[in-house]
Amino acid sequence: MEQTEDYRTFRPRWGQVAAWVVAVIAVGGSVLVAFVSRGPIGSNPGSRLSFALFAVVAAWLLWRLGGVHAVPSPQGLRVRNVIYTRRLDWAQIVAVRFSVHDPWVRLDLSDGATLAVMGIQRADGERGMAEARRLAELVARHGQASERP
Repeated sequence: MEQTEDYRTFRPRWGQVAAWVVAVIAVGGSVLVAFVSRGPIGSNPGSRLSFALFAVVAAWLLWRLGGVHAVPSPQGLRVRNVIYTRRLDWAQIVAVRFSVHDPWVRLDLSDGATLAVMGIQRADGERGMAEARRLAELVARHGQASERP
């Protein structure tokens, strides 16, 4: 593999598209109902506010969901999942797992923890499998941590 190709960002194929489509439907629908509806829902400011609040929370959650990825570099791997982002040195990664029942890649870490890498997903089929292999190759090339006792 070419060096720059090795360090390309891991990103699910349909994650962003699905998040945008759902965001348009959920957020657009909530805003539409909040401002167009008549009767008990439309006349109650609390109801309108709750629809607007739902739209804001849904937009934030879908923005985070659509933005999951992992960025490899010669120094390590930065994993952005839905709630948090974590930076790892290559030596912290003991193994890359992607079993048939896992929705995304899991990393076994030297401290005994596991970390999901939602940027590589089973839903992407063979492309997801190829990306998992690419990540495993990067881990092997940059040196794995010693096995846990």
